[in-house]
Amino acid sequence: MGVQITELLPRKEAKLEDFSNKVVAIDAANHLYQFLTTIRAPDGAFFTDSKGNVTSHLIGLFTRTTHLMKLGIKPVYVFDGEAPKLKKLEIRKRAEAKEAAIEKYAAAEKEGNVEEMKKFAVRSTRLTQEMISDAKEVIDALGLPVIQSPGEGEAQASHMVAKKDAYAIASQDADSLLFGATRVVRNLSIEGKRKQAGSLGYNRVEPELILLEEVLSSLGITQQQLICLAMLVGTDYNTGGIKGIGPKTALKMVKEQKTPGKIFAAAGWGGRFSYPWQDVLELFEHPKVTNDYKIEFGQINAAKLVKILCGMHDFSEQRVEKQIEELGNAAATKRQKGLGDFFN
Repeated sequence: MGVQITELLPRKEAKLEDFSNKVVAIDAANHLYQFLTTIRAPDGAFFTDSKGNVTSHLIGLFTRTTHLMKLGIKPVYVFDGEAPKLKKLEIRKRAEAKEAAIEKYAAAEKEGNVEEMKKFAVRSTRLTQEMISDAKEVIDALGLPVIQSPGEGEAQASHMVAKKDAYAIASQDADSLLFGATRVVRNLSIEGKRKQAGSLGYNRVEPELILLEEVLSSLGITQQQLICLAMLVGTDYNTGGIKGIGPKTALKMVKEQKTPGKIFAAAGWGGRFSYPWQDVLELFEHPKVTNDYKIEFGQINAAKLVKILCGMHDFSEQRVEKQIEELGNAAATKRQKGLGDFFN
């Protein structure tokens, strides 16, 4: 879901080329889920191989990642570990919603209503362990680091950015800022366009860079107050926030009340949630992360990529080999320009 306070945040326009030769941390689950929800057949069905295995996530992963690599961007994929208890409550709610969507999809399919099928297919999307394993194999074959978080992938990726082991985290929402990421890049995509809600048209989108320091300065609040602001609006740990409080009202309340105790007393936290606000604040201020990771870039294993994508999942061998060749050409071009090896 993500916290919905983006409208308050100052952003800088950027280009993908601006991130060339920079390490960008990516919340793997978030991106894979995005691929699963957008890369589908007209009726909403997943793309699959001849054995019935879902390939939508691999199509998106391979296409987007190779595009970023050709621009000299260094993606680092961070995977989720165990979710906090409060997140598990949200996951359970989502699972129930997905079950309902599956039933509605079946009804729409029976009626032959393609539009309804597509709508409920997206709502019933699940990211399985098998999909995650396949993704890790592809990432590894591309010579990219796979980082395993002990907790939330986004928290770990934000930690790596805060430590300056990565330049920025790629994310569409503001959760990364709450975890302390100093730089967030939005719209780190290939297409440069996004489908308009409820239509067949597309909006042109470009990357945007959000700096935590500028956010706090612009809003006139502290890091802790930013977290409180988000909690008022709603996070993955307190879904829905406090009824009737939007981003602007939340900002005003945070500035007036200043401290967490006063903020949540004024907002009526106890009347909305059965657990204390301190539990949510703690998850953002002290997330479960690790320093036991290595960000090392290796060589592309072309044979392994062809085996996984073509041999196991029926990708076009010609297209996969073309992407690999283009990656090699991009690396050679950078060496000729004196920028060192592809990942150096």
